[in-house]
Amino acid sequence: MKVLVFGKTGQVATELSYHKQVTCLARGQADLRNPQICAEIIAETDADIIINAAAYTAVDNAEEEENLATLINGVAVADMANAAATRNIPFLHISTDYVFDGSGTRPWTPNDPVAPLGAYGRSKLVGERGVTAAGGPHAILRTSWVFSAQGNNFVKTMLRLGADRDTLNIVNDQIGCPTSAADIADALMKIAQLFHKGQGRSGIYHFSSDPAVSWAGFATEVFKQSELDIKVTGIPASDYPTPAKRPSNSRMDCSDIEAAFGISRPDWRKSLTNILKELGVVRDEKT
Repeated sequence: MKVLVFGKTGQVATELSYHKQVTCLARGQADLRNPQICAEIIAETDADIIINAAAYTAVDNAEEEENLATLINGVAVADMANAAATRNIPFLHISTDYVFDGSGTRPWTPNDPVAPLGAYGRSKLVGERGVTAAGGPHAILRTSWVFSAQGNNFVKTMLRLGADRDTLNIVNDQIGCPTSAADIADALMKIAQLFHKGQGRSGIYHFSSDPAVSWAGFATEVFKQSELDIKVTGIPASDYPTPAKRPSNSRMDCSDIEAAFGISRPDWRKSLTNILKELGVVRDEKT
């Protein structure tokens, strides 16, 4: 099985690159700001599976750059999906819980009504609809609160801030499911294998870790495992305004992906331990 991945340096793309069946394309090789080039690559590839792990992810900047975000997250994705559908190549695409409005407390299901709060979510929704409309074999994987040892993410921010502070105020009224990039990559590769065997089921799926937690709770666990004596004080999101409004409820119902592909939800606390070991923050007992 040959897997072609759009994206190389992002969190999920980096984790995908560790799989031997995978070839990753950097921005210089396939820039989603030029959808036609990306579609042409798919038209000529000998890959069995396409995974799009490239995206415009600057949530706050998207409020001022919605056209660019939509070009990358929407128009390019639709063109790529159409190119894959023409050749009947399964197209796997990563999306986000930001397509929902974040209301309530019930976990979001793939069939729930979408209503993005901001430009980033709107741009990702354009991409989702483009993949579905293309009509080829596909899986759209909505995930949330991605973290890893690479790139910029909440865990690395907490470690940086915790290095020179003894107290931190962290939002506690936004609830979600932290999900490691490695777990997302593993889920995508399992889906890819099943599609390659002719056992894939096209659709939209949710994949995130368990249990749900607030950002303050997430931070507390980061400091606990890192053995940093940091006092975390929970604050409302209204005390930490951002250009883009974040969903208050990012809980996700992942029962469909388990039924379709046998993929169960990992415990993000165990994934966090692995990442802290990778960063050298926690000692690996094997070494």
